Order: sequence, then C-alpha cells, then structure tokens
Amino acid sequence: MSLKKLGLTLVAVALTASSLTGCGQGDSKDAGATKASGSIKIDGSSTVFPITEAVAEEFQKANPNVKVTIGVSGTGGGFKKFAAGDLDISNASRTIKDAEKAQATTNKVDYLELPVAYDGISLVVNKANTWVDKLTVAELKKIWEPGSKVKTWKDVRPSWPAEPIKLYGPGTDSGTFEYFTEAIVGEAKKSRADYNQSEDDNVLVTGVKGDKNSLGYFGFSYYEENAKDLKLVPIDSGEKTVTPTMETIKDGSYKPLSRPLFIYVSKNSLQKPEVKSFITYYMENAEELTKAVYYVPLKKEEYQAGLSKVN
Repeated sequence: MSLKKLGLTLVAVALTASSLTGCGQGDSKDAGATKASGSIKIDGSSTVFPITEAVAEEFQKANPNVKVTIGVSGTGGGFKKFAAGDLDISNASRTIKDAEKAQATTNKVDYLELPVAYDGISLVVNKANTWVDKLTVAELKKIWEPGSKVKTWKDVRPSWPAEPIKLYGPGTDSGTFEYFTEAIVGEAKKSRADYNQSEDDNVLVTGVKGDKNSLGYFGFSYYEENAKDLKLVPIDSGEKTVTPTMETIKDGSYKPLSRPLFIYVSKNSLQKPEVKSFITYYMENAEELTKAVYYVPLKKEEYQAGLSKVN
C-alpha cells in the first residue's frame, strides 16, 4: 500500500513543519534542525502496517539518514520477535498476551503500549456477487466455525445459489484472525481450516477480486483502497444492520468487529535517538496519517497521552 496513491500533498505540507531533531524532542519543529540517523526495525500486524508505513515514509523524508524496515509477520509473529528483543517496535491489532508478556520479561524487554487508531474488520464479496445483501453474526459463525458444513452459498440461506463459497482470511498468527474468531465464533483462534489464508491482506484482496463466489475478511483500509473491485457486506449484530464506515467504526455502532490498533515500543530502543524521534513523530502526526490511509484516528488527547508516555 503506498501513500503515493493517496494524494497526500496537504498532509506532506503539514508534516514538513514537524520534522524532529535527532534527540527526538517533541517541541522541536525546526526544519533546519539536525536530522536523526540510524535504523529502526518494525514487524507485526498487516492491519497496522499501512499506518506505520505512512508515518515511516513521511518521517524518512524529513530524516533521510534513518532506515526504517517494516515486516508483516502478523501480530503474533511480531510479538515473538519483539519479546525476543529483535525489534524496536511491534505493530499489533490486539493487546499483548500474558505468555508474550512473560517472554518479554524473561528477555528483559520492557515496553510501552501505544494505541494509534481504530479499525473495523470488513467482510467483502466479489463485485459480481448479486445475492448477498447482508450477513448476520449467526450466519458468519455458521460459515467460519470449526467443522462447518457450509460448502455453498445455499447452505447459508436457501434462497441463495448452490455455488461453492471460496473463503479468504488471515493466517493464524494474525491479530485480525484472533479478534474475528473470538467475536464471531465465540473463541479466539477457533475456525474452520479449509480456507485460503495469508498474513498479507493484499493477497486476500486479490483472491476475492478474482472469484465471483468468494467471501473474505480483513481490515477496513484494505477494502477502501480496493473499493471499486470489492463489495462491502453489512453486518447484522442482532440489534441492527450496520455497514463499516469511518463513522460507524469510530462511534462503535459497527458491532462486533470494531477494535483499537496499537504499536508496542521497546524502552531499550527508546534510548536510541532515532527511535524516540520516530515515535514522537508518530504520535504528533498519526491523526492526519491514519485518516489518509483510511483508518479512524483517536482523539487528540489520546495521542497527547501517548506522547507523554514517550517523553
């Protein structure tokens, strides 16, 4: 996913004034100040990736001597590396688990948890699908639960065609997978296994685009980036039917698939000027950049709270 597609001229102009010093001082916005240098290693959630990538692209324009590398091994995969002390920052679409905390403690990795945005897990079908008007939580459970007998669309609703469903979803290391299964199936990581899975949401998008009978789920921003080729499915939670939008995700009415997103930052890494500078930049500019890549920003106070933690 590239910011170049998004026409961020105004954002880039606004951020020029926010370039930071090598010491990462939050109150230094002098474009002529000494730039940071060094390298920053990030991995984890594919859902959080577009936000962190957006921040990294703009940060590196202001600090060209800093190399930011971002992997996409899924939230669980990122936490494994982070807890081992191999990363500066871990992107996460869920909070860290007790076992992951324990591993981090064993390896003397202390950290900050920083919320960065809200997301709504989105159900999508192929653009040529003319029969799906909505899906209920009960129907989603019927489709995705372990041992599911659903093989065709007709198995979901008798009025739908007897065409095979081709399913696409995140891999088991994904925080999106964990959140979705807990919210829909009722238990985290419990899911039918016979579906096309990938930690890379772009692979899932391509799969749904290419098959008329497909159904997939991933973060809202990946739908927005490909809206002309995908059909968004409204979800009936039992209270009312809601389509994910920036507004319904932010106000929480898109149930039960709205959720917060995080980055985790190693306190040891924060001692490095380039990392502190990057995280400060992240908190100061995340509100604009999350919107630019189709996520729902936090309130200003929440970013300020994150900045206070960093400083």
